[in-house]
Amino acid sequence: MRAHPSAADVTEYLTEAVALAQRNVAAGGGPFGALVVTADGTVHEGVNRVTRDNDPTAHAEVVAIRTAAAETRNFDLSGAVLYASCEPCPLCLAAALWARVDRVYFAADRHGAAAAGFDDALFYEYFGGSRPELLPVSHTPVPTSGNPFDAWRNNAERTDY
Repeated sequence: MRAHPSAADVTEYLTEAVALAQRNVAAGGGPFGALVVTADGTVHEGVNRVTRDNDPTAHAEVVAIRTAAAETRNFDLSGAVLYASCEPCPLCLAAALWARVDRVYFAADRHGAAAAGFDDALFYEYFGGSRPELLPVSHTPVPTSGNPFDAWRNNAERTDY
């Protein structure tokens, strides 16, 4: 894990993430921008492309993580820091966890996003366990359920992650 960024660096990167978000609105996208700064100091940008790409997962943070992983040719972004123009939603936090991002900073919070019409409060409630009816999920095993895991364990050429 790299050292914590200085307060000046955090402010600089968050200011750039906010500027990215604002430019994205002018270009017809959503009001979100993000940067992933990898351990070597390289900056990888992402903007919200949900409506542009008809991709509900194309949040700015996810796009920045995808960009960083592609440009570094590594799915493990350990040592990286994510800077977001707004508080990351549960999808984006999960992506940061899967990418092994070390730390996240954000400028605006979820309440500011909600006031602009981006309210993900129900998602936080769902993941907090208080609204399971939003997306019923059922475990239904079939006889072959474990076969992909057996194939994985037996694949000597796999790339662990």
